[in-house]
Amino acid sequence: MSNLFSGFKLRGASSKPASAKSPLSPTGDAQLLSPGGNLPQASQSATNLASKLPPLPASPSLSQSIGMMGSGDDVLNAYHLPKPLPIWLNPAYAKHIVKGNFMTLSAKPKTVEEGEWVAHQVVEHYRNLWNFVRVIYEKEEDGKTICNATSCPRMSAGANHSYTWLNSRFEPIELPAFEYITLMQRWISGKVDDTKMFPTEPTGVSFSHNPQITTTALVNGPDDWIGKRSGFPQEFFGICKTIFLQMFRVYAHLYWAHFVEPFYHLNLEKQLNSCFSHFVLTATALDLLKPQELEPMQPLIDLWAASGTFPPESKAYEYANLKAGQRLLQLGGMA
Repeated sequence: MSNLFSGFKLRGASSKPASAKSPLSPTGDAQLLSPGGNLPQASQSATNLASKLPPLPASPSLSQSIGMMGSGDDVLNAYHLPKPLPIWLNPAYAKHIVKGNFMTLSAKPKTVEEGEWVAHQVVEHYRNLWNFVRVIYEKEEDGKTICNATSCPRMSAGANHSYTWLNSRFEPIELPAFEYITLMQRWISGKVDDTKMFPTEPTGVSFSHNPQITTTALVNGPDDWIGKRSGFPQEFFGICKTIFLQMFRVYAHLYWAHFVEPFYHLNLEKQLNSCFSHFVLTATALDLLKPQELEPMQPLIDLWAASGTFPPESKAYEYANLKAGQRLLQLGGMA
């Protein structure tokens, strides 16, 4: 096994009980502004916030901008990853609890209206994510949570990516990770529980557009939008994009700050990998995340594409850099 991967305490060395397993020790550049959220009013619409901020110019993803580089090592160096590499980039610890094609879980059934499917995915992935957030909110013997103001003084995904929240004056401020996540949870819950944003009246449910029956386009213009046929408001899809972006940031923080403690020590790393890979496949398939928004976890996406976790027909595979993924497989002794 390559010594480029970081060493860490053996499973069982944690203060939490866990089975002792002897692992072989097996990296993002941008400061992003949180587009949704308000410190004192976490449930305020992201649409209102966006109207007060200038639009950000579109930029290519990191993997796309360096895709022409000569070797996998060149790509990994361009990611500015720490040395040694995090353990979750070792293919031995990037495995899943089940084998199969997660695209089958992300693909919309033919008879389901698109807005209904997007809403379903938001709720399901939100539930999955918060099962992991509860773990880092558990209190240790000293009365502190695993994720606290001392261990995680800012919301970050490694040394090169940090996230800010918007206060009541729409100014970006840094917060401890646990406080950022709590505010974000409150904001997302407010949106999901809002029956005007996520209507629950069964009489409003519509069936999927069938091009074999009618040639009318699903979305015709500015007076039509995803989910309109099922009663979702015009800003619905934009809100869902913000929700997925915020959930991605939490996943990124969990990997960069808490993969070993607590998830590895509690034998939960495969569950985390399974839920996150499903999340990425869904987010990219439904255009809920842009390639450049995936940068903090780009190396893991590259690894999963090269290892076959992401099928070639998926957008996640399209967004990956196979040279980097194949090099990570080599470093982990699996290629």
